Amino acid sequence: MKPKIIILPGNGAGDIEEKHWYAWARDQLKNKGFEVIAENMPSPELAEKFFWVPHLKNKFKADNNTIVIGHSSGGLAALRYLEKNKLLGIIIVGVNNTDLGYEEEKLSGYFDNPWQWKKIKKNIKWIIHFASQDDPYIPIKEQRFIHQQLDSEYHEYIDRGHFGSEYKSDKKFPELIKVILRKTK
Repeated sequence: MKPKIIILPGNGAGDIEEKHWYAWARDQLKNKGFEVIAENMPSPELAEKFFWVPHLKNKFKADNNTIVIGHSSGGLAALRYLEKNKLLGIIIVGVNNTDLGYEEEKLSGYFDNPWQWKKIKKNIKWIIHFASQDDPYIPIKEQRFIHQQLDSEYHEYIDRGHFGSEYKSDKKFPELIKVILRKTK
């Protein structure tokens, strides 16, 4: 049985039908026969942990046959989810491990407690991480630190920004589809 795939957008991303690569990835994966959930989330501006982590469990029914693709704050929600729950796999894109001194990040709730890296690793079969050196929001040192803590399969670019709408090419994310197909053979 193919795993269910959930795409979690970043905070402030707007409608997933129009922003970034979310709808494109959803459609590509559905065409490959996957069940894909990609919906606008509650509290989209702050991506609050209080709303997003329970949403994964209660509404989306994420379980040990689920792959979560989390972009930015969506990746933070997926990582916090893994501290207490199991998933098959996770793909994190442009994530940070501190609030970076931003008030919105502090208010999100993801940084109120220390990260439980060992629990995250225990509750997942595999982790893939996409990062870019020119990300205007997340310093590459944050992303490298997360990679070291999780021993993820790490893909670092020099020119993909925050994997958002900064570049016209970011309406598609073919590398994402390739890794999912490889992991689910």
